[in-house]
Amino acid sequence: LKKLLSLFFLISTVYSVMSNNKNPMEVKMYIGIDLGGTNIAAGVVDESGRIIYKSSVPTLAQRPIEEIVEDMADLCVDIVDGAECSITDIKAIGVGCPGTVDNRTGVVAYACNLDMKNTELGAMLRKRLGKPVNVENDANAAALGEYAVNGNNEDSFVFITLGTGVGGGVIINGKPYRGFNSAGAELGHIIVNAEGEEICNCGNKGCWEAYASVTALIRQTKRAMQLDGLSLMHDWVKENGAVSGRTAFDCAKMGDKTAKAVVDQYIRYVGVGLISILNIFQPSKILIGGGISKEGDYLLNPLKEFVYAGDYNKYREKTIIDIATLFNDAGIIGAALSARK
Repeated sequence: LKKLLSLFFLISTVYSVMSNNKNPMEVKMYIGIDLGGTNIAAGVVDESGRIIYKSSVPTLAQRPIEEIVEDMADLCVDIVDGAECSITDIKAIGVGCPGTVDNRTGVVAYACNLDMKNTELGAMLRKRLGKPVNVENDANAAALGEYAVNGNNEDSFVFITLGTGVGGGVIINGKPYRGFNSAGAELGHIIVNAEGEEICNCGNKGCWEAYASVTALIRQTKRAMQLDGLSLMHDWVKENGAVSGRTAFDCAKMGDKTAKAVVDQYIRYVGVGLISILNIFQPSKILIGGGISKEGDYLLNPLKEFVYAGDYNKYREKTIIDIATLFNDAGIIGAALSARK
């Protein structure tokens, strides 16, 4: 009888512990959404930053934000199915969104590439999915992702994305720098040419984004092609369908002088902004991301030469400048990790 009572007590205790405590082996999962001007990308991510399943849909950025949020919510449902779990298994959702984001309230004050002004993005998505939502500036989110993988716990870290626009995230002591009003670290809107003709989507002239984004590179490539009808870039477009960020780089590697001139000028545009960032922050490391970063050393080596030559710091240890490794996954991972707290 004593043995039976002891066994009953043991079973009751184990059942109580299992019923009232979390399984220590439980995997905590989050959703990270990277809301871009071209695509909405999202993934189910575990607490270590590993993407379990991901997918994307076109943003169609000119639509009303309500329609975009609906697609974001539907995409979350799709990736949860793809990860073979349910929305109840998701602890929280993180969103990386372009523009000025109030991280405390989930309100997007302004995004020049999307139709958002004082938009309660966090509340809209939370209402749709019934989960806690953290909204972060997209470049901050991507910086958090790269920092988690490549930051090596550096006390100062900068991540630059060269894409539809130019994004920038500054990590200081492991946390994104947002400024007192959540509008800080908009590095793409550093003025690099006050007398320039290029007008940024934000309305100003001479923003770094208007010269160093892939959108700007495509514009620069088209102008060069108009001036040189014999450039190899014309044949490249016939084979590939349209001018892209790769056009000038691919043709420059084939020896086309006009394409090489476009690439050289573009690298200088990128470098001018980086010199300002170095002179302001002198971070331990700067990583370059976005689609153009896949050019690797062909982009990186002349860029470093140009930046180091213009850096005010001549006698102290130099900032490490390198290519990011997560590419399009940085925003997803960083957004998800931003939701852990």
